[in-house]
Amino acid sequence: MPVFSLRRAAWLACLAGAFVLAACNKPDPAPAEAKPAPVAKEETVPAKNPEDKEGDDKPAEAAEAGQLKLSAEEIETAGIQVEALAAQSVADQVVLTATIRANQERIAHVAPRVSARITQVKAKLGDNVKAGQPLALLDSMELGEAHSAYRQAQSQLALAKADFERAQKLKAEEIISDKDFLRARSEYEKARASLRAADDRLRLLDAAHDESEAGPVSVFPVKAPFAGTVIEKSAVLGELAQPDKSLFTVADLSTLWIEANLFEKDLGRVRVGAPATVTVSAYPGEAFQGRLTYISSTVDRETRAVQARVEVPNPDRRLKPEMFATAAIATAATTEALTLPQAAVLLVNGQPTAFVREAGGFEPRAVEVGDKVGKRIVLTSGVKAGESVVVAGAYALKARLLKSQIGDAD
Repeated sequence: MPVFSLRRAAWLACLAGAFVLAACNKPDPAPAEAKPAPVAKEETVPAKNPEDKEGDDKPAEAAEAGQLKLSAEEIETAGIQVEALAAQSVADQVVLTATIRANQERIAHVAPRVSARITQVKAKLGDNVKAGQPLALLDSMELGEAHSAYRQAQSQLALAKADFERAQKLKAEEIISDKDFLRARSEYEKARASLRAADDRLRLLDAAHDESEAGPVSVFPVKAPFAGTVIEKSAVLGELAQPDKSLFTVADLSTLWIEANLFEKDLGRVRVGAPATVTVSAYPGEAFQGRLTYISSTVDRETRAVQARVEVPNPDRRLKPEMFATAAIATAATTEALTLPQAAVLLVNGQPTAFVREAGGFEPRAVEVGDKVGKRIVLTSGVKAGESVVVAGAYALKARLLKSQIGDAD
């Protein structure tokens, strides 16, 4: 390479380096006016309306503590009341599953005493009837013949009586012989006997002859033997009624029998005359008071049970025959137990539950229950004496509990 070119290249390199050095040492320009830093946009939290009730979005429960928290206003609105549990003397009971039956001493199957055609049906199923009230009218040929025989006997008696009275007068005047007088008296006695026989036959047919009766004498009524209710009816207009076939069944339902099986192990605990409490599913929370009136003298060979009977008054006819019932028969023994009103124990997820008042709220507590004593129920476990348990308003707490469980599931 020529020397001139090398010198020129070196000179250009030095010039470039000087230019670069001058650029680096150039003073910084005056700083521009600082602009404000951008401010992050603040999320506005809506102010809470003090009139809004707590629990609109989520029930006011303390899930972590398993308690239901209610304000004083909510407690008053729900009608919640608590009761401090204390042991009470409770009569020991034998509780039996039973069936309601009609009082068998006050039930009658009504049928005619003679074959007859049904001409009129006066009573309907379910009617309340009085003693002696006609239930149906029947027409019987046999009864008509019996009335005809009675009338004939009456006529014969009247004729025989007149002959006898005339014979008495003639005998007194010694106009007829003793033989004629005795014959007249014999005919009179025979006529009297025939009339008595005809009258007896009418009474056996459950009828009586009445000259003032209007209509055919072959028609007669079948009547209710006592006041009661028609619980069965088979009478059909125009059919032939027979003495061996019941037309109506009348029962006095003012008292009923509660029939149950008493096991051998309980025989020594109950006595005839003991008070009993009967409950049925048709009227929850209600109890019907009765008395044990009968204990069988024999034990069933197969079930090893003894038939027992409780008699219960039924003036308003609310109890019906063939209902299932539970009979609690009181014994002479008493025990100490914790009890609650039956409405205070509710089924929650299939488990009997009571609500206990705690400092933080109301705690649902699973309990085990025993026998029912009147309108109360015995608690065998789950709560202790001295604890405050909800006795009114438990349904409101149950509703809140179920609502909270649904919310947790979501």
